[in-house]
Amino acid sequence: MRIAFFSTKPYDRTFFATANTSRGHALSFLEPRLTPETVSLARGFEAVCAFVNDQLDAGVLEILSAGGTRLVALRSSGYNHVDLAAATRLGVTVVYVPQYSPHAVAEHAVALMLALNRHIHRAHNRVREGNFSIDGLLGFDMFGKTVGIVGAGRIGLCVAQILQGFRCQVLLSDAKPSAEALTSGLPLCSFEEVLCRSDVITLQCPLVPATRHLIQAESIARMKRGVMLINTSRGGLVDTRAAIDGLLSGQIGYLGIDVYEEEADLFYEDRSNTILGDEVFSRLLTLPNVIVTGHQAFFTSEAITTIAGTTLASVSAFEAGAPCAFALPPAGTTK
Repeated sequence: MRIAFFSTKPYDRTFFATANTSRGHALSFLEPRLTPETVSLARGFEAVCAFVNDQLDAGVLEILSAGGTRLVALRSSGYNHVDLAAATRLGVTVVYVPQYSPHAVAEHAVALMLALNRHIHRAHNRVREGNFSIDGLLGFDMFGKTVGIVGAGRIGLCVAQILQGFRCQVLLSDAKPSAEALTSGLPLCSFEEVLCRSDVITLQCPLVPATRHLIQAESIARMKRGVMLINTSRGGLVDTRAAIDGLLSGQIGYLGIDVYEEEADLFYEDRSNTILGDEVFSRLLTLPNVIVTGHQAFFTSEAITTIAGTTLASVSAFEAGAPCAFALPPAGTTK
């Protein structure tokens, strides 16, 4: 099957070419993001493989369908950027990768906690400049701290398991807890309770209409003063302007994010020689108690291997007319 890959990087070529050796699909790797301006590049391709910042609204899907595309294969678990209702109407099948390595994202979330707490980013810069002062680098013991995990899915439970090793008190919050969460032995709390009780809050939930700006001025005001906030899920969960206000007031003591609500025009590109036009993001980068990584939490060799294999297996199943195990649910439902 002919597949047009958008938003590709060298590692995509490497891992997908390896996964394709036993499948024989014709892979075309394109560097541009999928947008209304670039969608014409997919004309004639039966399948399109898209990533998290590609645009798959109704307009783009209509052009894809008119150009012969019958399958959109997402190489991600998130699908909030896809108009599923439009895909269904157009007869375009959408598949995704529901899990690749929950450990990868969970470990990155905990890495952000530890780096922020012990000021690793600041200490690293000081030592490189010959400054060995430890003033201003005071941290706290993770032992005994209360950590609220919002989203008790596979990743959230992996985070919980790691934090239990630190002897943290872990609270789970999930509107629709899984069977695994219910039998985990960990307390399931309301979102309000997590806000009020947690020393650290980490977001591991999907972005759906009900969770957009889950963290905003009102919810920040209900948190413990000096709370640490971590987001390795989706940028739209956090109102960035409200988070900056919280940092400036001291209500938020630490912020670690791997995602940003306006990341599409920033992440996955080398912009070191350009002036960033996003004033909100630029302001965020000036704050010493903030660590930003560029949507890399998923980025381990194990995870990319699984993503490539699962994606191409779905393409092969579709080509053979077999049921696609990872076809997305109807519009209006969540994973």
